Parts: sequence; structure tokens; C-alpha cells
Amino acid sequence: MNILIIDAQGGGIGKQLVSAMKKNMPKISVTAVGTNSAATAAMLKAGADNAATGENAVVVNSRKADVIIGPIGIVIADALLGEITPLMAKAVAQSPAKRILIPINHCDNIVVGVDDLNISKLLQDVISVLQKICGENC
Repeated sequence: MNILIIDAQGGGIGKQLVSAMKKNMPKISVTAVGTNSAATAAMLKAGADNAATGENAVVVNSRKADVIIGPIGIVIADALLGEITPLMAKAVAQSPAKRILIPINHCDNIVVGVDDLNISKLLQDVISVLQKICGENC
């Protein structure tokens, strides 16, 4: 199972995701793609198996992933302070992978109908959903 985590800015969410996945699902292969080198470095330091940076890395790895995980902004052009290009958003949205999108109310994108949970609770929910998706392959 090829898991792709995409993050931007400082990579804090991606870093926490990688750490939680490696702790709870040791068989899983995690590819981390940051929209910038700081985000990529944070996820790599957290234990990602593979890592890359930038628009083309998002496009290429979105085609190969079984599951894509990241803040909801990864499917919105110009989100995350402009770090998500239209091509990145399109690649993630059109990928055949399942997407687990974290509802972060940030950067002028507000997700209504979703409780404003703390990041720790959201990440626990991501791990739970991913475990259901990958079953014994985790």
C-alpha cells in the first residue's frame, strides 16, 4: 500500500501524520511530498520512506498513490497561502487514489458542518480511517 502525504508551509501536519503512521502501522510505505523544502524535510525527519518537493513531485506521486492524505487545501488551487498550484490541486483531485482530507479551517477556506477539532483528534481519525482502508497491509 503506497501512502502519499502532501503538506505545505512548515510541514507540521505531515510530520505528525508520518510519525503516527510509522508508530501504528509499521508495514506501511509512506511517501512525503512537500510543497517546499521545509515541509519535505520535516516529514522526512519524522520517518517517511521516500520524499520529494514541489509541483511535479505532487503530480507524479498522485498517480502512483493508493491513498493521499493531507489538509483539505491540497485539492483547492491557491490554498495553503498559495503553495498549492492549480496543477497540484488537479492532480490530487483526479488521482485514482482514495483521499483522506483533513478539514483545516485556514487560509480563507472554511469547512462548514465539521466540528473545529484539535489537530491531535483529527490525526487520530486519519489513522483510524487509514487502518480500515488498508486492513492487514498496515
